[in-house]
Amino acid sequence: MSISRRNLLEASGLVLLGATAVSGRVQAQSIPEAPVMDKTTMQPPIVPTSGPDYQPVVTLNGWTLPWRMNGGWKEFHLVAEPVVREFAPGMVGHLWGYNGQAPGPTIEAVEGDKVRIFVTNKLPEHTTVHWHGMILPAGMDGVGGLSQPHIPPGKTFVYEYELKKSGTFMYHPHADEMVQMAMGMMGMFIVHPRDPAYRRVDRDFVFIMSAYDIDPGTYVPKVAEMTDFNMWTWNSRVFPGIDMMPIRLGDRIRVRIGNLTMTNHPIHVHGHDIRVSCTDGGWVPESAQWPETTIDVPVGAIRAFDMLADNPGDWAFHCHKSHHTMNAMGHDVRTYIGVDKREIAKKIRRLVPDYMPMGTAGMADMGEMEMPLPANTLPMMTGFGPFGPIEMGGMFTVMKIREGLAANDYKDPGWYQHPAGTVAYEWQGTAQTPSRAPQAPQAPQPVPRMTKPGAPSGGHRNH
Repeated sequence: MSISRRNLLEASGLVLLGATAVSGRVQAQSIPEAPVMDKTTMQPPIVPTSGPDYQPVVTLNGWTLPWRMNGGWKEFHLVAEPVVREFAPGMVGHLWGYNGQAPGPTIEAVEGDKVRIFVTNKLPEHTTVHWHGMILPAGMDGVGGLSQPHIPPGKTFVYEYELKKSGTFMYHPHADEMVQMAMGMMGMFIVHPRDPAYRRVDRDFVFIMSAYDIDPGTYVPKVAEMTDFNMWTWNSRVFPGIDMMPIRLGDRIRVRIGNLTMTNHPIHVHGHDIRVSCTDGGWVPESAQWPETTIDVPVGAIRAFDMLADNPGDWAFHCHKSHHTMNAMGHDVRTYIGVDKREIAKKIRRLVPDYMPMGTAGMADMGEMEMPLPANTLPMMTGFGPFGPIEMGGMFTVMKIREGLAANDYKDPGWYQHPAGTVAYEWQGTAQTPSRAPQAPQAPQPVPRMTKPGAPSGGHRNH
């Protein structure tokens, strides 16, 4: 597939760096240019113009890495480098990633392709790239010190292999792994079947999950954190910064999800049944699939699900761990439900005039109030819909299923216009006092017989 420089720049806002600008070496003239993305919204798919046909993927808040053909090889160029990533308007993180973003761009190819991937290291330390789930020669597996030398800062290494199977895969370092993955170095790698008709869908979405602990007022993640994260992200974005998912009514869709966080994620879809169709080990036979509404994505794994979008509306799509649909949550916050804070609030206002007591009736009021925040952080619950605050954050977005969308049209169609009589409503009739069924009288309980210490009781002995 050939991609012109003009089309790339006009269609997706890509900035192309010349090979000499990347490495500064004369022999680098043979390296393909390295595109850099400066947008945080989902970019249009790259539709194949030669070779086997396939439905291209779209990456939530991301993009697909362009390539060039060179003597039968499909060539890509990844640049590992420090980046600034916006999690949602109002907060950014100073991360490490690829080609201007963290996570890096999605790589897309076809089963049987021969790929040549140049990796230039612009980090302050060495790195590698591991091609998670791929069947390839051991020397191309990307484990620093075991299967290859590390890539020093300022150097470019080349990975070459044939794509032996189709499916959904990831890429990430196997070098100083705790630091580099905690800093955001990861991406998705999609390999389409050689047969264009095999398991084909109408829309194909992809994203990768990562987690960060970034204190308010700071910008760099705590790389040694293992459990106490406050930013649960899809493609290093949190709600309301995560792209909505426009879907045409009647489309068969696929959603591919990678997990490089420290915990599993039960991903839940509203209003539809779904089926696991693919893992990082390959395709799940259709005879082995079963209907679900929640799919658990383990650590270091991939799950893809297929779904028939046959129910129009705006449908929530999120992780079902409730703390993972919140932002910048302090885990040491005290619970004040049921506590009368009126008197203490009067005393606190003498020192802090703007103090507002919260939490005595739950925390929903936080979703409605736009309170002052410390620098570079986000509200715990945020986002507004057509009926008021959505009270979410973190790993949450909306599938917008509509009639009349064109193929490969991913523009936001706006909020769903519900047909008359299909929205929950307040009862306006006469209120009645709730009645409870009379309690059935309980039989008197036998009084246990007391025995002297050491004497046999005559009953059974509990073990």
